[in-house]
Amino acid sequence: MRIAGWGGTTRQDCRVTRPRSEAELAQRVAEGGLIARGAGRAYGDAAQSALNTVDMGGFNRMLAFDAETGQLVSEAGVRLADVIAAFLPRGWFPAVTPGTKHVTIGGMVAADVHGKNHHRDGSFGAFVDWIDLMGADGRVRRLTRLDNDEMFGWTLGGMGLTGVILRVAFRLRRVDSGWIRQKTIAAPNLTRAMEAFEANQAATYSVAWIDCLARGAATGRSIVMLGEHARAEELPAERRRAPFATPKRRRLTVPLDAPGFALNGLTVRAFNALYYRQGAKKAGDSLVDWDAYFYPLDAIHGWNRIYGRRGFVQFQCALPLATAESGLGELLAAISAAGQGSFLAVLKRFGPQQGRISFPMEGYTLALDFPLHAGTRALLEKLDRITVARGGRFYLAKDSRMTPHTLRKADKRMAEFAAMRDAQGLAEAFSSTQSERLAL
Repeated sequence: MRIAGWGGTTRQDCRVTRPRSEAELAQRVAEGGLIARGAGRAYGDAAQSALNTVDMGGFNRMLAFDAETGQLVSEAGVRLADVIAAFLPRGWFPAVTPGTKHVTIGGMVAADVHGKNHHRDGSFGAFVDWIDLMGADGRVRRLTRLDNDEMFGWTLGGMGLTGVILRVAFRLRRVDSGWIRQKTIAAPNLTRAMEAFEANQAATYSVAWIDCLARGAATGRSIVMLGEHARAEELPAERRRAPFATPKRRRLTVPLDAPGFALNGLTVRAFNALYYRQGAKKAGDSLVDWDAYFYPLDAIHGWNRIYGRRGFVQFQCALPLATAESGLGELLAAISAAGQGSFLAVLKRFGPQQGRISFPMEGYTLALDFPLHAGTRALLEKLDRITVARGGRFYLAKDSRMTPHTLRKADKRMAEFAAMRDAQGLAEAFSSTQSERLAL
């Protein structure tokens, strides 16, 4: 079947199978060139293989839960949305969550996803206790930090290239309600936005929408949103009786691919200016439901179609703390000069690096979406060069067009990862279109 990543730019005819048992899965592994595919939310070609794409939807059961520790054991094809639906009413929430709940647990491990709390809690892997992994020989091994430290580390953030993730034991966090106490800060420029992040490192969650087309004194103006899980006693009286009940969000649908001219420098600039003004009006404290705070885009079904039939690419880099402000300023200047702004521009503060091959490093991460057209690739290549020069790296879960040369210049760990895969016979057994493109 013809499949693509969430960005829609990597359409490819792939052989896709859906095993229902470990024995069937082992047969697929024996054929070689396999990549596991979960919800298809990687933006590029990380979860597709022309020869052997395996849909993990047949492994979608939650298996065990420890109400004392919050440890949940689930198969890799379980979706995060189902975990929340099952456990939030019981007072548990994911300890780390990406910006969409429509991902699988296996995909969260493969990308070692991060959230709005990385500066305090690290990425998803910090809450993973063990992983059951099917290797190139078809055998399933349980990986832990103590017993299989090396392969455990390579698997977290290894993009499914160390084997097929079958089951995961990970910990949820206890919460008192389904509400978030949000503090909104209007930052008139990049410096003030970063000052807000640094001054609020004690906040559990922090994230900013950033205007990537503002210029001059307003360069990098942002709406910074801090968050804490609200305690029951902090809720209005009418909410305390049912602290986990939140209003159903109105779901919108993008029924058709938008025309290519709909998103351009003028429309994005106008949107960004309006969004900043509206956000500034809401500065201060408010109470928002968990779905609106963590997953604003999930309210728009098929939002990726806004970018039109040609799709879009996402650029996400991490810059070390020492060069973050100057590097971000240079990136924003290049984007503004090109007039190719992103209205989905997100800035976050990262804490120290934890995973062996995971994306985050202590500093800042900037994520931007660009509709694909003639000038996009030239801009992205310029952003690549700025990132590399500032000592940054790139997020493989968002990548759809990087070159092996750029990847290795940015991330010296990738050469070691590729060598490990060759030495252990993993390169032939497990590969994706992305790993082939990046020579991993």
